[in-house]
Amino acid sequence: MAMIHRLKVQYGAMFFALLGCVLTCVSTFVPLWKNLNLDLNEMEIWNMGLWQTCVVQDEGPMECKDFDSFLALPFPLRMSRILMLLSNGLGIIALIVSVICLDCLKFGELHAKKKFALCGGTLLWASGITALVPVSWIAYDTVQEFWDETIPEIVPRWEFGEAMFMCWFGSFFLVFGGSLLLCSMLCAAEQPNVRSLVKNIHRQLYQPTSLSSRCPDLIV
Repeated sequence: MAMIHRLKVQYGAMFFALLGCVLTCVSTFVPLWKNLNLDLNEMEIWNMGLWQTCVVQDEGPMECKDFDSFLALPFPLRMSRILMLLSNGLGIIALIVSVICLDCLKFGELHAKKKFALCGGTLLWASGITALVPVSWIAYDTVQEFWDETIPEIVPRWEFGEAMFMCWFGSFFLVFGGSLLLCSMLCAAEQPNVRSLVKNIHRQLYQPTSLSSRCPDLIV
């Protein structure tokens, strides 16, 4: 029964980890981190991501332009690129490592699977926190610019885009999946080893004993 519950916890961990990895990877490359609506031309919506800026027209196609140079970008945007790519790499590695520790796969010893579960859960935590830093950083800068009193009110302000919420949810799912994976490792640690228990019982039942221990009444 304990093994069935542990397997369910592992499946839940893999589901949330995969969902979080997909959300963070998609949010890294879509140009939906910020959006801007112009009061002078309500037919245009500007979207900005980590790699390009796009203009969406109501009756026309979406036009995108990549940023010219990496070194010419602002420091928060450069660090956000690096951290998001690092988070994606850690998430993919964590998924591969976490699959190895599943109980449904009939290979590897229990002790080795515990190590893989610990490594996978730690990598999922690292991936989630690494993705949480850039999106929170850009969100903080966006809020500061939106309420900056030194900027005239006629100047349009950037607002949160859909990709930022995707990244927040993805970070939470990665951390939650890593926590479930670590919990499954603790459950496995508390479960006794069935094979060693059977061997001990077999040894106690069939080990040779002395004559005095078998028939103590015969000894005067």
